[in-house]
Amino acid sequence: MSPSTTETDETRIKRFLAIASHDLQSPLRHIAMYAEILIDEIGDRIDTEHLEYLNTILAKTQAAQELTKGLISFASGAPRLVISDVDTKLLVTQIWAELRFEVDAPKATIELGDLPGVRTDAGILGLVLKNVMANGLMHRTDADEACRLTVEAEVDATHWTIHISDNGPGIAPEHQESVFTAFWSLLPEGAAKRPGLGLAAARELVTALGGTISLTSPTETGSRFTIRLPV
Repeated sequence: MSPSTTETDETRIKRFLAIASHDLQSPLRHIAMYAEILIDEIGDRIDTEHLEYLNTILAKTQAAQELTKGLISFASGAPRLVISDVDTKLLVTQIWAELRFEVDAPKATIELGDLPGVRTDAGILGLVLKNVMANGLMHRTDADEACRLTVEAEVDATHWTIHISDNGPGIAPEHQESVFTAFWSLLPEGAAKRPGLGLAAARELVTALGGTISLTSPTETGSRFTIRLPV
């Protein structure tokens, strides 16, 4: 892969993120506004369960608003990071709950190892983890296969490292770097075409956090992605 190709891909990713994030601002603002109106006007007349649904819609929309603002700043070349203490285990658990609804993998399971907390931008890190975890779910060998993800982490004096492993078909050595290229996707015969942006965007976002992401253990029975962030 030549430097010029890499630069072009990075530019395309950032342009895509900027346009998509900008265009999402208006609908997200309206969703949040109407959720607030419903909570104010009928919140005392509906049962607790449905009120919780409305509050969840509002909270998720507000989180998406903050994330899109962060992505716009990232695309502009001046990332606006909100650094805080992140409960990594809670974050991974929340992402897993969301992915179970978004990806058709009812038999999928996840195993969580030791996940120490980290100080970073929770929204950006969450998007990185979600893209990598979704990649493992979507690229399983067979649609009916019981996909299994393993997420574990470790920390030392200088870096926080998280490993995300799957039991999928694995990635051949000649494709190890290509998986992080924008709009490139390795699909089994007959599979639906996908954008091929998840891992490419993940690498760009990890870089904005001052870290790295790599495919560290491709095998015939699964892949292992490693994310390293500065402590």
